[in-house]
Amino acid sequence: MTATFTTTDEYIASFAPDIQQKLQSIRSLIKEIVPEATEKISYAMPAFALHGNLVFYAAFKNHIGFYPSGSGIKEFEHELTGLKWSKGAIQFPLDKPIPYDLISRIVQFRVAENLEKAAAKKKTAKKKES
Repeated sequence: MTATFTTTDEYIASFAPDIQQKLQSIRSLIKEIVPEATEKISYAMPAFALHGNLVFYAAFKNHIGFYPSGSGIKEFEHELTGLKWSKGAIQFPLDKPIPYDLISRIVQFRVAENLEKAAAKKKTAKKKES
């Protein structure tokens, strides 16, 4: 049976202390970069949203999964050497240091991307009103 979480705090509290620390560090970093983002649980994992989904993250047996969308992966693909990754996910092994600098840059990229999309949408909506 899979646990259902309604808050990020509940999600993080369900893990061992060492994993909690890594999850809290990722959470704090994202909050610092984009304090106006909304935290939520989506797809049974913690997520941040700002004009749409920004990033998701989750703990697994041997890694922390980080999900910055396909564009977030593609933009930083050249920096993912040595990590397992796919078109929408990066795995950070639990037995290695978490690359907080990389996470920070990916989050900043995703924020800029979402703000740009929101501005374009707003511009299109104004044109339709005219």
